[in-house]
Amino acid sequence: MIRLTPATTASFDVDPQRGFTPLCPNELPVTEGDRIAGELNAQARFAACRIVSKDCHPPEAPWVATSPEEIMQPVSGNFPGLDIKWPPHCVVGTEGNKLIPGLPAEEDYDLVIEKGTDPLKHPYGACYHDLAETESTGAIEWLRQRQVATVIVGGLATDYCVKTTVLQLRRAGFRVLVNLAGCRGVAADTCTAAEEEMRAAGAELLGSSAELEAV
Repeated sequence: MIRLTPATTASFDVDPQRGFTPLCPNELPVTEGDRIAGELNAQARFAACRIVSKDCHPPEAPWVATSPEEIMQPVSGNFPGLDIKWPPHCVVGTEGNKLIPGLPAEEDYDLVIEKGTDPLKHPYGACYHDLAETESTGAIEWLRQRQVATVIVGGLATDYCVKTTVLQLRRAGFRVLVNLAGCRGVAADTCTAAEEEMRAAGAELLGSSAELEAV
């Protein structure tokens, strides 16, 4: 049995945006990425507060791939805040920036984290604006101010933004429960590696929200 104290538990929806789903096939579609709303809503019932993070990218940036061959290739030039190239996705003002159907309206969350707004920085985790993890998004501080001890995490994608957010939360000292049914990933091999890395960092991986029992 997973023992939780709801008053000190938060639910964290990591980047559950249409740009990471088949609803926006020209962005970064993750298979079944649009089918996790039910699990994210279910895990939130075990928490006193609920956070959502969003990629909020500009339309143009050095990390934007201009051809399929450039995708996941290193960014050339002196851009220490960037690593590899991706297709344009989750651009502010577009369909891809919206949350997937079935989730609450943004204003109904207790905290909305917007990241990736700087064209010279392409973060993955929701706790920092930069890859070096020196510029906080405020998520960790917000959780600490509310005396949160445990964070239940789900979202997109398992092997990138979810994994990085989980590792950041663990390094900050939180107990982290990962709801795998509330996640979808890019590829099976990288998801397996991500699960091993999260588990090694001390995160607890759950098959679904059904494994949660609040006491």
